[in-house]
Amino acid sequence: MNSGEGLLVIARRQDGQVLKGTTHDFAPTKPTFHLATRSDAGSKTIEIPLNTLKAVFFVKSFEGDSRRLAKYDFEAAKGQGRRVVVTFIDGEMIAGFTVGYSAGKPGFFLIPADQSDNNARVFVVNAAVRNLQWVTGTAPLPAGSTGP
Repeated sequence: MNSGEGLLVIARRQDGQVLKGTTHDFAPTKPTFHLATRSDAGSKTIEIPLNTLKAVFFVKSFEGDSRRLAKYDFEAAKGQGRRVVVTFIDGEMIAGFTVGYSAGKPGFFLIPADQSDNNARVFVVNAAVRNLQWVTGTAPLPAGSTGP
């Protein structure tokens, strides 16, 4: 998750654009952060306004495994905080634990329920959430749910 050059993040905008890079200055209380990106043309740092994002995914690697099926229940999950299922405005869902949710803040951190997920943690932007469901017990997500 920390490359030595910063935290590995994937910033997903509400318009669907995906930006990958590293950051040294992300803070949930700041309106912007900087993302250092790399491409064949070189590297550049861009300022990202938090209010344009759906979420910031703090990842273990940029590769991930597109063939892996995510688990969306709490049966084998271990974590601290309240269990929550988030449905974003684009229909994507994620399940996890949070200790810092407040509707009055720009967002909150979520630790995925799936321990083998490539996401170490996710900063969910409240403005991009369609539904937030508190979960008791080990109930799975509703039938027909789509995951990230």
